[in-house]
Amino acid sequence: MAVKLVFLGRLEELAGTDSASLDAADGLGWAALLAHLTEHYAPELAQTVAGVRVKVALNGVLIADKGGIVLANGDELAFLPPVSGG
Repeated sequence: MAVKLVFLGRLEELAGTDSASLDAADGLGWAALLAHLTEHYAPELAQTVAGVRVKVALNGVLIADKGGIVLANGDELAFLPPVSGG
């Protein structure tokens, strides 16, 4: 299964890329995804995306409960950092 991960803003800096493809079994859950991010990217990336300030969009739809995410083949998961400006 291939899932596209999209990193925006500061998360792109932590990941070292704006997007990545993840090959994993169907039914990959949030905890396994965080473990993958910890293993393959900076540990700070997994800690940051797990925080309440980072939102996630699955196939363009914001997800309220990140812990309930289950990924399937062809999904796109975007990590949205908090926006600041002035």
